[in-house]
Amino acid sequence: MQLIIVESPTKAKTISKFLSSDYRVESSFGHVRDLPAREMGIDIENDFKPKYVTPLKAKKTVSTLKAAAAKATTVILASDEDREGEAIAWHLAQVLKLDTKKTQRIVFHEITKNAILSALENPRHINQSLVDAQQARRILDRLVGYELSPFLWKKVAKGLSAGRVQSVAIRLIIEREREIQAFKAQEYWTVSANFQGEGTSTAYTANLFRLDGKTFDKLSIDADSAAKIKEEIQKADCKIIKIEQKTVNKNPGAPFTTSTLQQGANRHLGFSAKQTMTVAQKLYEQGFITYMRTDSLNLSAQFLDDAKNYLSSAIGTEYVLSSPRVFKTKGKNAQEAHEAIRPTIVSRTPDDLKEQLDKNAYRLYKLIWQKTLATQMPPARFSATIIDTEAACPQGQTHIFRANGQLIIFDGYLKVYPEKTDEQELPVLKEGQKAVLIQTETEQHTTKAPARYSDASLVKDLEKYGIGRPSTYAPTINTIIIRNYVERNEDKRLQPTAITFVVNDLLVEHFPKIVDYNFTAAMENDLDAVAEGKKKWQPLVGDFYAEFHNNLKNKYEDIKKSDIMPEEKSEEICDKCGSPMLIKTGRYGKFLACSGFPDCRNIKKLGGGVSEKKDDPALASLQEKYQGTACDKCGAEMKVRSGKYGPFLACSAYPKCKNIKNISDGTNGGKEISCPACNIGKIVKKFSKRGAFYACSNYPDCKNAYWSQPTGDKCPDCDSLLITDKDGVIVCSDKGCGYKK
Repeated sequence: MQLIIVESPTKAKTISKFLSSDYRVESSFGHVRDLPAREMGIDIENDFKPKYVTPLKAKKTVSTLKAAAAKATTVILASDEDREGEAIAWHLAQVLKLDTKKTQRIVFHEITKNAILSALENPRHINQSLVDAQQARRILDRLVGYELSPFLWKKVAKGLSAGRVQSVAIRLIIEREREIQAFKAQEYWTVSANFQGEGTSTAYTANLFRLDGKTFDKLSIDADSAAKIKEEIQKADCKIIKIEQKTVNKNPGAPFTTSTLQQGANRHLGFSAKQTMTVAQKLYEQGFITYMRTDSLNLSAQFLDDAKNYLSSAIGTEYVLSSPRVFKTKGKNAQEAHEAIRPTIVSRTPDDLKEQLDKNAYRLYKLIWQKTLATQMPPARFSATIIDTEAACPQGQTHIFRANGQLIIFDGYLKVYPEKTDEQELPVLKEGQKAVLIQTETEQHTTKAPARYSDASLVKDLEKYGIGRPSTYAPTINTIIIRNYVERNEDKRLQPTAITFVVNDLLVEHFPKIVDYNFTAAMENDLDAVAEGKKKWQPLVGDFYAEFHNNLKNKYEDIKKSDIMPEEKSEEICDKCGSPMLIKTGRYGKFLACSGFPDCRNIKKLGGGVSEKKDDPALASLQEKYQGTACDKCGAEMKVRSGKYGPFLACSAYPKCKNIKNISDGTNGGKEISCPACNIGKIVKKFSKRGAFYACSNYPDCKNAYWSQPTGDKCPDCDSLLITDKDGVIVCSDKGCGYKK
């Protein structure tokens, strides 16, 4: 028996379908070793030797793999084809005590039968250079995180963190935010006119293009000058002075790489970078797309041939290129995989998989399928028309208005990959033909501030500056959100919190290299050199650490917390000891703290109310509804508080009594639902690490729960509660019933 070890159970299941019973495929469930969680785990004095441990959650997996390896004639390591995957294979070899020089390592960028069989026929050994590059990144990040984070705790606020890549991403976000704050809107006006060619019945709209025959700055036209222009052309002699017609080709964009997939999925589907990579990982492991961590724009010869045949038979011969369109990777460091992200089988359309995939997987697969197929289709062709109309005013000024028209002649790749195209048809006219002015319009505008970063635009700039690599973008964004440096606002844009400005300014002033774009990009290039076997990782880490550590040591002495986090006086008096309350800034923003610290440790939310949103009618209503509710543990009054997951009841005697209770906030359409299991409690919305769920308020006496929202109605077939599933369909909560409304 030959043992193949991959890192994902889904991947193992897919690969097993292609192999005979001579093979056994097992999963390592990701890394089986890592640096310890509660210590640095790096021997700085001994050439930065890392101390690896097997996490508790991986111990059972390791035991299973050891037993399987003992029975196998050959152990084949088949983790992903990148640095992280190479490191997983190396750690497996260490834990299972395999000879790395003899152990077979196979790689593939798609999980198909041909790819797996080809990989098995061409095994290689573990690439130590790739492993070293991953180790170097991990060690650098651990050194920065474990030494700089405690500094931030002492000088700024507890719970903060710093990172070699995350801190640079934060700097980008802060600098954009300051651009927005410094922005001053400017008013400007535009002038447009409706004309009609003499002897014709169709009007066209043209915008002011030349002011008295000269180009102009759009900001130079204010309300008065716009009104003056409008008045000037009322009695102007108008004629068509230029008509330009040409055919314009629009070519499809390149196939998706990791960064452009994250950008495309964010713009078209509203996915976060993390969500995109999670869904793409599943599609890859199920064998539907190629490996999703890649810089390459290459497409295999087999795929190009299959795409040509599919287009010819399914779309039409006019949509087939005479020769394949080839894209060249711009980045000099493309090294993650050999192909762009594409469907493994081009003839497997999104509709073919609609029943097998959940909603998000289907949408992402469709985007990838459309994008990749479009790369091998002809350009879309447009008929573009420009009409310039001259308005010769009686006062001597001559203004020119321009109209632009566009019509699709041939849709080309747009047939498969629709993109927004504005079509505007202009009337058939002749140069020199007189034009009749029908109407003139002026419109007020104001300049807009730069937009806050979205996941898409942040990934684009991280790539532009060479910060991180494809596999780091999604976790970096996720990390700065989890650590409260950034919040997603109502537009899903990344908005920094108050503490982020403090941390960023401190790092920029005192640790400039950590947040320097060029330095961080150069470090990535050095890591690439390690991966290519051109550099050793220990000197790279050593050179960085020596300067970083000495600077950090000096800053502990030079910087005072009071200089970074000045306290403000407030008019509040401590209700526990009578001392004045001070306004301080913590990890989650400003708060009130007793000046009597450490004798009195009283703290309060700034504003002292139920929520910072004092005018929130929903919270005010809940406060009124639950006024006088007694704590069932100590008898004190329960107060409505607002947390991460919405309003809840908390004992006013906190911290002596820490009793809290979920409250119904209208999630069931405003009607209370009695628990059908105990007939005592009510069904209320609760939260866990897996997300929201609905359960009996009589817990722990009653443990009835639902993962989907109950409607309050009962199933006509079995009398169980009806729930709304993830697709919005009302179904019976009893899976054995099968009722669907």
